[in-house]
Amino acid sequence: MTDLPGAHNAITDVPGVRVGHYERIGDGWATGTTVVLVDKGATPAVDTRGGAPGTRETSALEPSTLVQRVHGVCLTGGSAYGLASADGVMRWLGERGIGLQVGAEPWQVVPLVPAAVLFDLPLSDWGNRPDAHFGYAACEAAADGLVAMGCVGAGTGATAGVLKGGIGTASTVVTDSCTVGVLLAMNACGETVDQNTGLPWGASSEVNGEFGIGAPNAGEVAAARECLSAKPEPLNTTIGVVATDAALSKAECQRLAIAAHDGLARAVRPAHTMYDGDTFFVLATGGRELPTGSGHRYRTTETRPRELDRLCVAAADAVTRAVVHAMLAAVTISGKPAYRDLYPSAFRSAPK
Repeated sequence: MTDLPGAHNAITDVPGVRVGHYERIGDGWATGTTVVLVDKGATPAVDTRGGAPGTRETSALEPSTLVQRVHGVCLTGGSAYGLASADGVMRWLGERGIGLQVGAEPWQVVPLVPAAVLFDLPLSDWGNRPDAHFGYAACEAAADGLVAMGCVGAGTGATAGVLKGGIGTASTVVTDSCTVGVLLAMNACGETVDQNTGLPWGASSEVNGEFGIGAPNAGEVAAARECLSAKPEPLNTTIGVVATDAALSKAECQRLAIAAHDGLARAVRPAHTMYDGDTFFVLATGGRELPTGSGHRYRTTETRPRELDRLCVAAADAVTRAVVHAMLAAVTISGKPAYRDLYPSAFRSAPK
């Protein structure tokens, strides 16, 4: 048997996970916010590899801290200003009594909302950036099922090198084990496309023909080289969430967050630069126990690390695939060309 994507090939294939986007485009706006909500809570973790992160509540996710469960993650544009969008997520959760119980009454809670931002300020007029309204509206839009990709939510003003970036998602149902899903906002200093072939660096990670593209023609590849050789503006930082239905500790969740960056490094060259703030959160809902491996001799000393490694592999692969989906779904905004504009024949020549 082979690991395959879930029903929607999205982070929402993990039961209990919902995604909401809110964005503004036009009239001097090109930015937005995305939330990943887990109403019943999830064990969290985070790992940051870029040199210029913008985050909130990440210290609370360390394995040694009090907080053991969170109910959502906020991803947003707007650079450090955009962290204000997490206030709206807190308000939305608090109104529903979701959060850390700190008083005797059901509504006396403090929602803990880890957040990360990407730098997209030049695509909007100065002063136009996400605030608490964006976070609240993204929560209102949250749903399971299919997830919109491309220039929506936190991916609205995202770029990847000189190309337009955006939101991407993917999932893997690990054979005889758990489900792993990824959602990210692709916004990197590095490039995601091989100039010599016109294919995304992560194209070889495709599962079940999910990308639906073929090699673009030689004329488009040659013409695109001039565009791709331009020096990209400093519009950087890829941020994302890995979700799983596995029952994991905070330390085990952190291993998944670390592995997620392996997937990013396969799809973006270079990754984790001093101009990026690459950050991945993990949410483990705990709906399924890892397989016990009853056929193995050493259950406690060997089996669990082996099963955790399988989830880490799935997380890294799903990140790579989500990057490609983000690039293929993006459209031109504010003069930033999209992959589909430079390589239209890649879609026409897709394998049947």
